[in-house]
Amino acid sequence: MSVNSPFPAFRIHNDDSGYRSGLEQVTLDQLSPGEVVIRARWSSVNYKDALAGTGKGKILRRFPLIGGIDVAGEVVASTDPAFREGDHVLTTGCGLSETRDGGYSHYVRLESKWVIPLPAGLSLRESMVLGTAGFTAALALLRMKENRQSPAHGPLAVTGATGGVGSLAVDIFSRAGFEVHAISGKAEAVDYLTTLGASQVLGRDALATTRPMESARFGGGLDNVGGSMLVSLLAQTAPYGNVASAGLAASGDLAMTVMPFIIRGVSLLGVASAGTARDIRQQVWQHLGDDWKPRQLETICTREAGLADLPDVFATMLGGRSFGRTVVKID
Repeated sequence: MSVNSPFPAFRIHNDDSGYRSGLEQVTLDQLSPGEVVIRARWSSVNYKDALAGTGKGKILRRFPLIGGIDVAGEVVASTDPAFREGDHVLTTGCGLSETRDGGYSHYVRLESKWVIPLPAGLSLRESMVLGTAGFTAALALLRMKENRQSPAHGPLAVTGATGGVGSLAVDIFSRAGFEVHAISGKAEAVDYLTTLGASQVLGRDALATTRPMESARFGGGLDNVGGSMLVSLLAQTAPYGNVASAGLAASGDLAMTVMPFIIRGVSLLGVASAGTARDIRQQVWQHLGDDWKPRQLETICTREAGLADLPDVFATMLGGRSFGRTVVKID
């Protein structure tokens, strides 16, 4: 396509006129530089996208930028011989909608080092139901398994289980052979979480403790909430179990003692999906297209939206009313 041909994109500004975002026409030569141009077909909505699109969080490091930290589509041009026209590819994180233009656009220009060939077991749409959320959940599992986590340790707890990362983690962990206990404050979500593979659905009070250690209840888990819930999960983790930290929906604070670490040998593993090295990215995505592919992707995908719907999606998410995953169809 011509560098001067306009196409729609959801762009975010912060200037003398204030913080604002919305659909506007852009051209290819306005996009961030890169070796690969794709025709975007699908994206997704993550909590980070909602913060960036509304200005409720300091996500973007420069302005203006096109939003969307995830994107999947087909290559239309590439100066890197590793990618050819027509190849189906995806990118998650890697500076999208932070330091460079993101996926909420008909065309996206990407640095080839962050472009991942679509795994054979996934469609473009499925890859975006997964998106950063699924990648984060699978990366947490990879980190735990690399640190010798096994089903023999006991059930894995997943906090914030009805969110995007949480929902996918319940499915992925159970698919990988682990018993999963979902922790959620939404009583109406029991059937949903059981369908995803949770053997038990527990209220938040299951992790209510102020003691530095409790009886070991979980083999480990994935925490998306932070604060006192993460502290309590660590206090109830079995010897040499692993807890992966991937979010701070409640708090970024961690007020605790070292007792779970030095008495039970519990490990706290950080999960930073945005800057993960390419070789690890490829390993995680191969798992997601194969032995860790969630069985209930269509159940987890609770909404399909267009670019024009993004402000409403953001408001729903920031209002705590979102459930599962929202995919964005780029028409």
